[in-house]
Amino acid sequence: MLELSILGFLSEEPLHGYELKERIKALSGHVRPVSDGALYPAITRLITAGKLDQHAEPGSSAAPRRILSLTDKGREDLLERLRHPKQTEITDQVRFNTLLAFLRHLPDPREQAAVLRRRQEFLDTPASFFYRDGTPVRAEETDDLFRQGMLRVARATGEAERKWLAEAITQLEN
Repeated sequence: MLELSILGFLSEEPLHGYELKERIKALSGHVRPVSDGALYPAITRLITAGKLDQHAEPGSSAAPRRILSLTDKGREDLLERLRHPKQTEITDQVRFNTLLAFLRHLPDPREQAAVLRRRQEFLDTPASFFYRDGTPVRAEETDDLFRQGMLRVARATGEAERKWLAEAITQLEN
């Protein structure tokens, strides 16, 4: 998810590390904060792999800023990650939102629709936070006020997302 965010934001414009961190934080930081100890090693791996370029520019203070930009190899990697996201990037809401943030970079609407269909299939599979004898527990089947709340909110969110997915897939396929 972190590398996808790095590649995605740098596909839009060159950034220095602090700006990149702030954008990643705005996208998912409240749920999964990004630390310097994770971000900068990921940037270094991507530079070493030839997916990012860096150069120095004068900073607002005396220290120069390290500006990062996406290489052609990095753009290819981004597109491949968007075309074929990992299953956890489909099933995990925060990871899926990160994928959605950059899905517009895939040039083929059919490929975009295919990714959305994977999410749609996941949401159409019966599931719950709680199970009884291997069967998903529905909100109406629990006396626990708090679990009932979790299940009702999840159902409403899922219904809204399924509706949007159907609309977006139709739009992309027409």
